Amino acid sequence: MRAFVFPGQGSQVVGMGRALAEASAVARAVFQEVDDALGQHLFRLMTDGPEDQLQLTENAQPAIMANAIATLRVLEADGGIRLADKADYVAGHSLGEYSALCAAGAVDLATTARLLKLRGQAMQAAVPVGMGAMAALLGADVDKARAIADAAAEGEVCTVANDNDPSQVVISGHRGAIERAVALAKEMGAKRAVLLPVSAPFHCPLMQPAADAMERALADARIEAPLVPIFANVTAAPVADADTIRRLLVEQVTGMVRWRESVLAMADTGVERFVEFGGKVLTPMIKRIAPDVETTSVVTMDDIEALAKAL
Repeated sequence: MRAFVFPGQGSQVVGMGRALAEASAVARAVFQEVDDALGQHLFRLMTDGPEDQLQLTENAQPAIMANAIATLRVLEADGGIRLADKADYVAGHSLGEYSALCAAGAVDLATTARLLKLRGQAMQAAVPVGMGAMAALLGADVDKARAIADAAAEGEVCTVANDNDPSQVVISGHRGAIERAVALAKEMGAKRAVLLPVSAPFHCPLMQPAADAMERALADARIEAPLVPIFANVTAAPVADADTIRRLLVEQVTGMVRWRESVLAMADTGVERFVEFGGKVLTPMIKRIAPDVETTSVVTMDDIEALAKAL
């Protein structure tokens, strides 16, 4: 069994998508459709920068999705492959969940791009700049991370945002609480703690205004049943019902990304191979979670051609 998976924020880099677009009219069509949907030259920003503009959440989110979907569409077109025939599940990390839904036909590309643009804007606007922060706790599992977050909270928000893998958990909340957690982390058993260069405290209760905005947007968005079930971030369980997907996407804004549990659950259902589209971020996490599974990252035309032969 196979799962097709899609990376989240942090995988953006100036130059992304350029080689793919130069090599494939299918990729160029994806990038043009996203540009048209957003009414901006996002692809120019992806290929040429400036980097500070690409790093903005409202640009990074649709850019990462566009790059991943372009990679998949080229595979499908050039390899004569249908996702429904080659994947048993899809999944994505945070915004990657939208890429996964687009890949599986649950949301069309233009709608996905607009939803992610709004999601990025809403998440950025939810908390004034400087009030929130996130930190990665390395060498800490989720239980240890929760204990550190609880000890550091002191009445402020400080909670686990991403359970990425057995050795990497991300916490999110008020800046003061996150800074206290970083100071406490080593004495409470983490190897080290690193403040992340993010502009807002994602996946914590401070994101409730963004969740409200996404609830309104998703209520009007057309969502179909996906071609294959998606493992949802907030439940680490497969879902194929459109209304449930809509609700879980709202919960995901403030909820924990249960990536480690999702990978374990997929492996438990029989997934033996994970294919990551448009990045090399999830593959090392997956290997740390489930060392016996096969992993493949698909970024370049060479990667696409090799995968087409292997599928």
